[in-house]
This record gives sequence, structure tokens and C-alpha cells, in this order.
Amino acid sequence: MNTAILTLLAAGAAPEAPPAWIQFLPLVAMGLIFWFLIIRPQMRQQKEHRAKIAAIKKGDQVLTGGGLVGKVIKVDEHYAEVEIAQGVKVKAVKSTISDIIPPTGSSPAND
Repeated sequence: MNTAILTLLAAGAAPEAPPAWIQFLPLVAMGLIFWFLIIRPQMRQQKEHRAKIAAIKKGDQVLTGGGLVGKVIKVDEHYAEVEIAQGVKVKAVKSTISDIIPPTGSSPAND
């Protein structure tokens, strides 16, 4: 009888643990999901913004980070001189310019 109990205990022994690399698959999957859903789109957006800022030219209407809208009078490597009212000119760091406003003569895309 003792041998029967020992064989039952041996047969029902703890199952083997899966390989260590399988335990890390959920962490790797979460890292990949984080990369593709958050980091990669943000990097693409930053790249587009840098290209847009690099393309600023005299006569463009821009929106600054502070919410001021004005017309670009002069552009150099790091700064843009923006006229925000008749005779009122400010010097803005190019990286603080949020957007370039398209000319009002163009029709909206949804019309």
C-alpha cells in the first residue's frame, strides 16, 4: 500500500516550469505595443513639426506657442521676427512657433 501511495504522489508531482524566455514574452509584447502606439507616432509628429518650422519663410502667417498670430517679417537660423499688429514686431524663437496658418484664400478641405 505504501508503494501505491508513493506512485500516486510521484505521478501527481509538480508540473515542470515553462522555459524562462516564455515568461518574458508578455513584457516584450507590452514593450512593442508601447513603442508602436506611443513612442513611434510621437517621433513622427516631432519630425513633421521640425520640417514645418524649417520651412518658415517671409510672409507666412504663424501661430506662436503663446497663442499670438502674426506675419513673419524676417527669418534667420534660430529666430523669426513676427509682426503681430501694425508696427508691433516681436522676435520669436523658431522652435516656439506652433503652426503655420494657411492663407485664407484657399478653400477648406471638407468643402
